[in-house]
Amino acid sequence: MRTISAIRIATALAVMLLRAASAVAAQPAPAADAEVEIDQFAFIPQRITVKAGTTVTWINEDDTPHTVASSSKLFKSKALDTQDKFSFTFTTPGTYAYFCSLHPHMSTHLNVAARP
Repeated sequence: MRTISAIRIATALAVMLLRAASAVAAQPAPAADAEVEIDQFAFIPQRITVKAGTTVTWINEDDTPHTVASSSKLFKSKALDTQDKFSFTFTTPGTYAYFCSLHPHMSTHLNVAARP
């Protein structure tokens, strides 16, 4: 009797582990991260397209402080000195306009595509 119970318990555990493993495997892989440099009063690249779930990091490579601010007020960095970074994760597909609030002529946008 004990052997049959032990076999049933082991079988139930194995089934639960297989179900958990297949559930984890079915989840989509995280989106790759992306970087935008700030240099010579410009965002480089000027425009990018990323997938939903991507974290975009802006890095100030310029000798002048800059910010990264969403036109829709979704995100805004502090003033970034040389080599400072600011990151934001885009979860919803769409077009996001952004600019430097210290130098408003520095403006562009990025596109967020839906994940397949």
